[in-house]
Amino acid sequence: MKPLQISPETAQKLAAKLGVPLEHLMHMPQHILLQKLADLAKEEAASGGKSGPSSADRDQG
Repeated sequence: MKPLQISPETAQKLAAKLGVPLEHLMHMPQHILLQKLADLAKEEAASGGKSGPSSADRDQG
């Protein structure tokens, strides 16, 4: 199985976000990575997606 075709910067960010070592991420099967990303997106949506500006912040500007 060949490593994922992603940039080094993307790999570092994904490894940090998912909490897995970079070496594991690069050799992770694509379907498992996609499932982990989907789970992460669900968690962020459930927490309100506090990573970006909220609609209240945009309304004040």
